[in-house]
Order: sequence, then C-alpha cells, then structure tokens
Amino acid sequence: MRVLQVCAEIFPLLKTGGLADVAGALPRAMKALGVDMRVLLPGFDAFLAGLEEAVPVAEFVTPFSTEPVRLLYGWMPACDTNAYLIEAPGLYQRPGGPYADASQHPYADNHLRFALLGWMAARLAEGLDSYWRPDVVHAHDWHAALAPAYVREVSDRQRYRVAATVYTVHNLAYQGMFGAALFDTLALPPSYWGVRGIEFHGQISFMKGGLYFADRLTTVSPTYAREIQGPEQGCGLDGLLRDRAHELSGVLNGVDDLVWNPATDRLLPHTYNTRRLIGKARCKATLQAELGLQEDPLATLLCIVSRLTEQKGLHLVLQAVPGLIERGAQVALLGSGDAGMEAAFRALAAAHPDRVSVRIGYDEQFAHRLIAGSDVIMVPSRYEPCGLTQLYGLKYGTLPLVRRVGGLADTVNDTRLETLDTDATGFVFDDFHVGALLHGADRAIALHRRKADWQLVQKRAMTQPCDWSVAAHRYLEVYQQALG
Repeated sequence: MRVLQVCAEIFPLLKTGGLADVAGALPRAMKALGVDMRVLLPGFDAFLAGLEEAVPVAEFVTPFSTEPVRLLYGWMPACDTNAYLIEAPGLYQRPGGPYADASQHPYADNHLRFALLGWMAARLAEGLDSYWRPDVVHAHDWHAALAPAYVREVSDRQRYRVAATVYTVHNLAYQGMFGAALFDTLALPPSYWGVRGIEFHGQISFMKGGLYFADRLTTVSPTYAREIQGPEQGCGLDGLLRDRAHELSGVLNGVDDLVWNPATDRLLPHTYNTRRLIGKARCKATLQAELGLQEDPLATLLCIVSRLTEQKGLHLVLQAVPGLIERGAQVALLGSGDAGMEAAFRALAAAHPDRVSVRIGYDEQFAHRLIAGSDVIMVPSRYEPCGLTQLYGLKYGTLPLVRRVGGLADTVNDTRLETLDTDATGFVFDDFHVGALLHGADRAIALHRRKADWQLVQKRAMTQPCDWSVAAHRYLEVYQQALG
C-alpha cells in the first residue's frame, strides 16, 4: 500500500504542537507494517534545509501564485522518511512562523499557501510523479484539509477514483476560516460552495472541506470522537460529524520510543527504567538545582508543559499554585501563550523562587529534563483531543493529574483505594474548577508520601502500551476501509 501523508509540520524539523510529533512518528510506524508512506510538505526553510538527495519532479504555474512552483522529492534523514516539498519561495519562505508573522498575525494569504498544499496532493494522486502514485492520501488538520476536496475534483473529472482519502482532525476548534469572497481563488468547482461543500455559516472552512469530502475520518482519541458529535465540543460541525459517525474513528496517538524513553534518552542527566528508578530521583535533584528550587526529595514536584491558554486549563493552575505551595509542593512550568497568563506565572515565580519556576517559551531539550525530574505532570484541560504530555508523563513515571476529557480520559486511570493494586496510573478529576484540581493534587501528594504505593503506580504507568505500533495498526485498518 502506498500512502501520501499531507501536513504542515513534522518533528524534529518544525514543531508548533502535537501534530508534528504524530507526523514525524507515523511514517516509521507504518513502514514497519509494510506500508510505503511518503510525506508532502510546504517548502518552509526548515524542511528545505532537512531534505537531502533532492530531485525535481515537476515545475509549473499553479492557480495560487504567479511564480513558478517546483515539486522536489528527496530523503529527510532527521525524520527517517521520503518527502515531497513544494518549493514556492513567495508563499513559504518567510522570516516569521509557519502560520503567522513575528507579531503573531496570521498571514493574509494563508488560504492560498495551504490550498496549494492540498492541490499538490491531488496532482500526486493523479500521477504527477510517474514513479510513485499513492493509493491513499492522508491529510492532517486544517492546513491540509482541502486535499480530499481536490482529490474528489480530480476523480470526478477523470471519472474514476484516483486515490482514497483519509482526514484526521487534531483539534476541531482550529478550522481554517476565511472570507467567502476568497472562494474563487481556491480553484475548486462552484458546486463545492454551499452546505454540501466547504461553506460554513457564510465563510470558507478548510476543516469542513476535509470532513465533508474525505472517504474516512479520524480524530486522535475515541472519547474525543464521541465528544465532537455533540454541540458542546462540536464547534458547529457536530451535525456533519453525526451524519458521518459510521465513517469516523478515534485513534489514540502514540509516543515515539526513539524520542521519549527514559532508559535511552540522551537529553537526561541520568537515565532510568522500572527496575532502576534511582536515575529518576537523581533527575529530580538535578532539576531542582537547575531551577533554583529547594532541593527536597520529599517535596512533590508538579510540572506543566503547555501552551498557556484557557483551553488548557492554565488559569486553574494559576489559582491553584498558592494552595499547592501551602501543601509543601513545588511547581515548574514551561510554556508560552496568553500574555496575561505569562505575566501572572512570572509574578508567582518571583514571589516564591524556591517553590515556583517558570520558563516562558518552548525548549524541547528542557521539556525532557522537566518531565523526567518531576513527580506529577498536570494537564487540567477544558477539552483535549488526545494530549501527548500525559503520555510522556506515563512513559517517564511522572504521574499525570488530568481532567476526564478526550484523550486524557482514554489514557489515564484514576488512583483510588480500589484501583491501587489493579490499573491505577495517575489522578483524574471531573469538574473544571480549581477545587477539583486541588483535590486531585491532594491525592497525588498523599500518595507521594507513601513510597511503596507511589512506586507501584509509577512502574505500572511506565509499562502502559502507548507506542506507535498500536496506532499504526488502527490507521492501517482505516486505510483499508477507505480503499473499500
């Protein structure tokens, strides 16, 4: 089976969130199952620099810019995958980020930049590369969401299906919305505008295009697949998702064992495993010293690695920090986002330097040290399609404290007296309220004082099956269903 993965970021070359981790791990996992997966990416500088043995496949003028566009094919050693890159300097090579400029203003031509990504996927589906043609086009998130629409247009024009399509929703809240007047710039048939197309309340929705035109739909956890079929988390698309419920699957993300494994992680000052946890204790001592926290092995150290947004529940953490300090706990945060939250966390760290540490921004290497050296990782999200940091916490014996939503509900089993000896792996609360978060933290702190019970849960968490092989088998099933 030949599969073309279409996405806008891939770890380790370019990452803004969990999408990059998925895009980077899936090709290698599918290869182990005998699937020939290649990746189609925009020609961002980071990708061009990471492409080796590049050869041109085609050069032509597209509907989206006046400059000639080249499609390159080569090998990405950092990602261990073959890749196609769309070389269009005027659209992709810019000094800002992949989606917005340095001031975080979205690029005005994002509709053209990512329409080209989907359009190029359709060209490959109809045979642009005479040496390789995909059986399945797998598009990720709103940036690639028009790929199924363009593939459908080619199939209708050719009068046979040129490729099956699968569309994965990573976060339904980010839909790729643009003004209706821009529809004519997308090179789609007029019939694709409207309720049976990409129109959404009078605007263009790239996301809706993927949900409407793809042969099969997936999202990143079974619980989130159910949640988005209701009005609370359906973001206005719940009706369409209910109509397509029989074609929608929830496939949990995995963890790349080559990147996240405490027994082999070269980014850690000390490695460890379930048989030898002394390395984790040493990681904690080293982390406390690095952050200027009181070097106390008995203090429960809770960490957060997250975007600072209301969706992630970080305002609950802000409210909880004084109570956590009163309980003798320590808090360490790595993240960025809302400017007000950044300032509030900085103020807490300044007021309690031996109990609270805050680093604004994102540092992949420090994230590894932070998770490995902490006792608990907090993910108190309002909603969470899958979540990856709680999976990293499980792998590293850093017990997750999570709210029971989305993929958090699917991956963390609450620790109670009746589950302590069976399936407990973390701490789960229900109400989106600071009191519920603190109650969960109280249970974590209490268990941390009981070393034998803590290590029992810790070792069970570290042995949970969360590698990519399980997810790869599920995606293979979805590809086979799409092919019919």
